[in-house]
Amino acid sequence: MSNRIKKIFSVFLSAIICLSTVTLAMAEDKTPPFDVNAKSAVLMDAETGTILYNKNGDEALPPASVTKVMTLLLVMEAIDNGSFKLTDPVTVSDYAASMGGSQVFLEPGEEMCVEEMLKCVIIASANDAAVALAEKTAGSVDEFVRRMNERAAELGMKNTHFENPTGLDDNVTNHTISARDIAIMSRELIRHETILKYSCIWMDTIRNGEFGLTNTNRLIRFYNGATGLKTGSTSKAGFCISATAKRDGMHLIAVIMGSPTRDERNSAAKSLLDYGFAKYCVYTADGGNAGKVKVIGGTKDAVQAKYEGLTKLLPAGKKDSVKIEIKLDDKISAPVKEGQRVGAVRYLLDGEVIGEIPATAAESVPRIGYFRLLYRMLCRFILA
Repeated sequence: MSNRIKKIFSVFLSAIICLSTVTLAMAEDKTPPFDVNAKSAVLMDAETGTILYNKNGDEALPPASVTKVMTLLLVMEAIDNGSFKLTDPVTVSDYAASMGGSQVFLEPGEEMCVEEMLKCVIIASANDAAVALAEKTAGSVDEFVRRMNERAAELGMKNTHFENPTGLDDNVTNHTISARDIAIMSRELIRHETILKYSCIWMDTIRNGEFGLTNTNRLIRFYNGATGLKTGSTSKAGFCISATAKRDGMHLIAVIMGSPTRDERNSAAKSLLDYGFAKYCVYTADGGNAGKVKVIGGTKDAVQAKYEGLTKLLPAGKKDSVKIEIKLDDKISAPVKEGQRVGAVRYLLDGEVIGEIPATAAESVPRIGYFRLLYRMLCRFILA
């Protein structure tokens, strides 16, 4: 090999190594695009679970009343499984009535229906109502906390440990959660439309209009598209929020932990939401029929192919540029099972595949028997 060729090869190899290094560095770069005044922050797309912004998102920190996202989730799941109904009464225990912090001043022995209790927790962040609901759900606070931690593990919340259903942290040793985990449980909670029904309310009343509730989340009133979800603040936790908002079919979850003031917390949450809505959009395509595939040796000559829908997070303004390409097998041999893959549906953006969904048989097609095959051949002969 001549020196000239060696030099060219050396330059080429160096360029490849350099490009690979830059690409790897970009892939590993987790520096957020801008800073917010908080110890930790995460922005998540609720539909896909994609993290769009991450500042110390896996650091376990005191969450204050944002804890109640998990409390509300367990209550809603108990309603879903038939343990009780929204109209069922909840009797307030001495322990529930003794809760400090945010409260609606429940009295021992007072009765209030589940729905009213939920409003107290969601809108006013009432600690007494949260404990009353926890006791209604699990029989005791200790059992409820055990279920909170169990559910957190099921959801893949890796940096979470609950010690109570309220977030009060004067007498806890390790009641902590990460911003990413708050986003995960918030995403699960907002699947329940009842929660969003109440978390969007700015002002309401309980006790037949005698006691007023005002939402602790000011974004509900002042941020376009705000849907909830839960605020919190203590001297240990600082100011925290899980803020949800929806625009143009995209639902975002902005989590802020450890902000120094309420206003800075709210400003940080708005900054994350503004960033998400400006930079991204959600592409949603329905499923449908993909066409028919020829069947060899079956009771039918062809089988209908179908495919499921796709939801994908894309750069803003790109969802109208997605192209759909359907590719089915030319033919398949019987027997065909319902759900059997018979092709694929690909979604392309600017020539690149951004998603692929299998096309599957919409029904089963058994292999044709000898006598049925003979009958079919005779029919065709006669009709010919």
